[in-house]
Amino acid sequence: MDVHLNDLIPVPSEADAEAAREQLRQRQLRQAAMSDSRRALVLEAARSVFAEKGVEGASIREIAKRAAYTPGAIYSYFESKEAIYAALLAESLERLNQAVVAAKSHRSQPSLTLASKAQAWFGFYARNPRDLDLGFYLVQGLAPRGLTSELNRQLNDRLHDALRPCEQALQAMGLSPELALRENTALFAHGVGLLLLQHTGRIRMFGQSPEDLFEAYVAHLVARLNPGQTPSSAGEPGQADLFNG
Repeated sequence: MDVHLNDLIPVPSEADAEAAREQLRQRQLRQAAMSDSRRALVLEAARSVFAEKGVEGASIREIAKRAAYTPGAIYSYFESKEAIYAALLAESLERLNQAVVAAKSHRSQPSLTLASKAQAWFGFYARNPRDLDLGFYLVQGLAPRGLTSELNRQLNDRLHDALRPCEQALQAMGLSPELALRENTALFAHGVGLLLLQHTGRIRMFGQSPEDLFEAYVAHLVARLNPGQTPSSAGEPGQADLFNG
């Protein structure tokens, strides 16, 4: 009788096969977690380097040194320092959008939604000045050089996503899409100007609070578009408080 080698190899049971598949899944999960952890370390190191030297003054070598990796290891995650910057900005914009989504909406009172959503994006950047740097290319005078036009468009779209709820609230208050866009642009420009004054410390020369000034701007915007609700009456009994509703 002929005996083949294959006849001598034990055939694993279904339970053994499933155990082997589970071990493989667990190993892949551990590898992915390790990869995510290393990527996070690279991003955090790059964040500090960009803050100190700007994107143009930074280098992969310096980022690698700060992360305790070799430059070659960095390139296994990112193809360039601009790609690292884009990843940091994308993550920042996601957190911005989460903050805006979490802000309360008032279906029957769009003016309150406008105030809530505007305070959400303004407060996010007021609390996170490094994200302000990333979001507006302010790190050492950075212009959006080094980013592809498509990537730059995608990042700008995510910023607009965070501002869109204010625009929608303005439309719900009766403005045409064109006027809502104009007012939302002016609101954003005003808020960014106050954030820059706060970020640079110049606001102190005026002895003013950027938060109070922003609240006042939104309240007067609502009063201009909805004369029935004035800034002074917003907190009176029977009136909706624009900023604590």
